[in-house]
Amino acid sequence: MHFKQFNLDQRLYRATEESNYKIPTAIQRQAIPICMKGSDIIGTAATGTGKTAAFVLPMLNHLLQGHSHPRSPRALIVTPTRELAEQIREVVKVLAKHTNIRSAVVYGGVGMNDQRRALTDGTDIIVCCPGRILDHMGRGYVNLKTVEILVIDEADRMLDMGFLPYIKRIISGLPTKRQTLLFSATFAPELMELIKHHMRTPERISIDIEAPAETIDHCFYPVPKMQKTSLLVALLKKMDHKSILVFTRTKHRADRLRDALTKAGHAASLIHANKSQNQRKIAMDGFRSGKVKILVATDIAARGLDIESISHVINYDIPDTATNYIHRIGRTGRAERTGDAITFITSEDASEVRDIERRLGTKVEKKKLEGFEYGVDTPAPASAPSHGHSSSHGRPRGPHAPRQHNAQDKNKPPNEGYWGRHRRHRN
Repeated sequence: MHFKQFNLDQRLYRATEESNYKIPTAIQRQAIPICMKGSDIIGTAATGTGKTAAFVLPMLNHLLQGHSHPRSPRALIVTPTRELAEQIREVVKVLAKHTNIRSAVVYGGVGMNDQRRALTDGTDIIVCCPGRILDHMGRGYVNLKTVEILVIDEADRMLDMGFLPYIKRIISGLPTKRQTLLFSATFAPELMELIKHHMRTPERISIDIEAPAETIDHCFYPVPKMQKTSLLVALLKKMDHKSILVFTRTKHRADRLRDALTKAGHAASLIHANKSQNQRKIAMDGFRSGKVKILVATDIAARGLDIESISHVINYDIPDTATNYIHRIGRTGRAERTGDAITFITSEDASEVRDIERRLGTKVEKKKLEGFEYGVDTPAPASAPSHGHSSSHGRPRGPHAPRQHNAQDKNKPPNEGYWGRHRRHRN
């Protein structure tokens, strides 16, 4: 199957071609036709399966066919964390780049002024976290009565984070006549109640969880997070490798790591979303030809990589989900070849380690590099400033993490300030 078969607007099809969307994933094959006919969807699919494009493409196609509402949004995407909100917004921007469709991202932990201007100036799509969009609604900065499509992404995770009451409040501000797309890995009774009262005869789609190739060997290297780069350099000196793909969580960290590897004498290329198509092609050509032995990449930039000769995948930063782990390490061990999947883990990664081992169905061996002088992994002080490149691994930390409530503020949203007539401004 090809994206042409979805009969998308030509501007969207052009964007898929330029962004290396070649063959639709399983979730895209199932979800896009259903979305395009206007039906509600309950989808079971994890991050890393192509789910975002599965709802963004038909959403954009719908918006291009209708008439915009001046200064009012037509689509709302609600997601649990600001990292995921940024990722979704990036996909929206990439796929809408040949259109006039505008989008804004709204989450806590940053000032409200830029967000307020984006909302009041007018936007077609809002990607948001629950607490902050309620803040804007309460202050009158946004009217959601013109929303035609609602997406609730990672609903089970929002339930775990205590956001279900806020989802209901958001829905109360939307028109009853709309399309609703809900994605969740599991379905607790509370979610089924939400589905029953706020969705119209939804169609169910489910994507089977993929399993890793049996030809891949897995191992963890516990290491203090400040020593990851020095451990990688030391490990490379002792490894017998043909080609190595190294994954980082952020573009900034990918830049720094490639520079460090180059200084250490390694031929390393780099691909991430800030690199032009020509720069990425040059990097990939060098890696495929064997002239460059190490390729540093982020998850989004690695979409569509199909290189059979990769001998090692190194997770410099642990993936945020077990599905992303399977997706990353699937770049090695292809076509019956053997491969190695090495993951650096810190004291903060216990939850992700458990999820990966549960998915693999076995404990993963933990190794130490002989001769490497390990330090102490000390957490940063609570008052330390937060930088955009700090590691979060998908967990709700910092401003968007649930805070401890006392008896007087038990009704306040747990992550991004609280909404209402009287509030203290936390930004």
